[in-house]
Amino acid sequence: MGMMARMRGLAPAFIIGVGGLFVLFMVISDSNVLEALGGRTNDVGFVNGTAITYQEFQFAVDQQTEMRKNQTGKDLEESEFEQIREQVWESLVTQKLLKEQIDKYGITVSDEEIKDVILGENPPQFLMQNFIDSTGKFNRQMYESAIRDPRNKDAMVQAEELVRQQRLTEKLQSMLLAGIVVGDQEVKQRFIEQNTKMNVEYALIDLSLFPDSEIKYDENDLKSYYNNNLDKYKILAQRKLKFVLFPNVPSADDSAQIKKDMENIKAAVLRDTLDFKANVEIYSSLPYSRDTLVISAIPEQAANKIYNSSPGLIGPVATYEGYCLYNFLGTVASGETQVRASHILINQMGSDEKNLEEANRIYQQLISGADFAKIAKEKSGDPGSGARGGDLGWFGKGAMVPEFEKACFEGKVGEVQKPVKTSYGYHIIKVTARSDRKYVVEKIVNPVKQSATSRDIVFNQANDFSYIAQKNGFEKEAKTLNYSIQETTPFQENALSIPILGNNKRLLKFAFENGVNTVSDVFKVSNGFVVVMVSEVIKEGVKPFEEVKDLVKIQVVREKKYEKAKQLASDLKRKINGDLNRVAEFNPNVKVLQSGEFTPLAPSPSVGRDFGFIDAALKLEPNKISDPVKGLRGYYLMKLTGKTPFDETAFNNQKSMLKQSILTEKKNAYFTQWLAKLKEDAEIEDNRHIFFGQ
Repeated sequence: MGMMARMRGLAPAFIIGVGGLFVLFMVISDSNVLEALGGRTNDVGFVNGTAITYQEFQFAVDQQTEMRKNQTGKDLEESEFEQIREQVWESLVTQKLLKEQIDKYGITVSDEEIKDVILGENPPQFLMQNFIDSTGKFNRQMYESAIRDPRNKDAMVQAEELVRQQRLTEKLQSMLLAGIVVGDQEVKQRFIEQNTKMNVEYALIDLSLFPDSEIKYDENDLKSYYNNNLDKYKILAQRKLKFVLFPNVPSADDSAQIKKDMENIKAAVLRDTLDFKANVEIYSSLPYSRDTLVISAIPEQAANKIYNSSPGLIGPVATYEGYCLYNFLGTVASGETQVRASHILINQMGSDEKNLEEANRIYQQLISGADFAKIAKEKSGDPGSGARGGDLGWFGKGAMVPEFEKACFEGKVGEVQKPVKTSYGYHIIKVTARSDRKYVVEKIVNPVKQSATSRDIVFNQANDFSYIAQKNGFEKEAKTLNYSIQETTPFQENALSIPILGNNKRLLKFAFENGVNTVSDVFKVSNGFVVVMVSEVIKEGVKPFEEVKDLVKIQVVREKKYEKAKQLASDLKRKINGDLNRVAEFNPNVKVLQSGEFTPLAPSPSVGRDFGFIDAALKLEPNKISDPVKGLRGYYLMKLTGKTPFDETAFNNQKSMLKQSILTEKKNAYFTQWLAKLKEDAEIEDNRHIFFGQ
């Protein structure tokens, strides 16, 4: 009875587990299934003429959203929704293309195959996971009983379809990858790269031995290099955009509404008999915590209120987290002292003497009764604190330079101190408060977010600007409306994202389908809405010689240095007669160095990841001087002084594993490239902007 009860208890979980995974099947199945359920037939896109319906797209998005919420335990930001929609879109496109290829090659999966998979020795993980006990052991008896349980019939139909889709994809991959093989030499080379340790003595003929002033070249050398290396100066078609950004940020009304809500919450807390923790769980966007903090660890806007208040409710206070309602419970002793200070920085008078003279003059004004905050706003060379009347807020030891810190922690509260010199200039300091306590607080937090109304207002502003800019001119109307114009750097049609503006395929398409001065409709980007104008069209071609002449000079000089380095290396090899240590006799600027032990995968500490050096070391015979070897910094003369011998036994033991590893790498690389080519050649129509404004 106990076993049967447990099986009955497992049945709902089994159905839910399989049902959740059935999302994948729904995503890749024929969209007509969804239409048969009575859904809308609007399409968010097409892949080679096959529709991606709104229903299947949104169904997958909803499932992914729910999974993300369950993982994080909180609602998603708008940017996360956009990310999920992008991931789902790419997945759907891939699945449509794979289905097309499966149909093309006539790949099928029989019912018997599906049965063999489900009842085989290693059932699918998504089915097995419901029947793993606390010791990690798979209970096959319970598994098979659940499969045959009539209550699980619908879940099993879904599971079978999912297995079918998996097997179809596996068969397609097997067919595509059947011709990929790994040769014995590849395996041996991988073993050598992973297991060969080497030591090399070497002399580096560094390019720096040849000053630029000694390198002779003429115009013909430059033009010859340019003509022989045109591929280095090739430019693809590019665009630049000027744009006005209408950011999606909370409005003053949004902030006022949250503040009003928090005032109502405060009133409710004061009326309520619940403890503060219970109110946090009801009203706060952040989980409950009781924190004991030094005053500088509390947001500045709240710190001053708490410092000057008795225990009780404080706020709501606007902080970087949003509006906060604090429950101040009291203080405890702290071993740390915190101070709050204001300063006026004088560093702008042209010399140290004049700075000190000005600082002393202002100091005299202050001790005579002048307003510290007013003078800080007018005279301080620190614009950040100056705008706040010199206030630096609360801070502890270690936050400021030593001279400034000493004056703050030793000065009297309320006293204006004589100018103190630091590396920044002269500071006139006034300590405004000091605390040696920690503050015990609880809080309710409500972040200030942009409302739908504010978002609509921003969109309408962008839309209005787009309309008049298309009629009267982009820059003219932006200037009239006092809108800030920004400009991207050049970008290519295959760019992953547009500089500053981020990833937006529709905007990328607009840029390359329109000419200079064309003004766009409104586009949605990650941080708001934009209206753009194509500001420059750069055509595909080769940069003119005159434009890249300076770059060509650098390369020509470098190539000629390599020629000199190779010649010097050849001369030295001939002269030293097999003794590398004699190079200094013939050229004292060339030193003999030790590589230290290295492998092809863990480069030499002294040479680094120089593949010319590494490849040559692998091929060298012990204690023989190499011919000149070209490296990243010049030419080497090398002598192999140590090398682990090839271990035939270890190789035979690892051969099978290495072969499988290389085969997997090659198959993954091939399939990734094949899929990328499939997408590149496909006719993909993306209409998501109609539904989501992307």
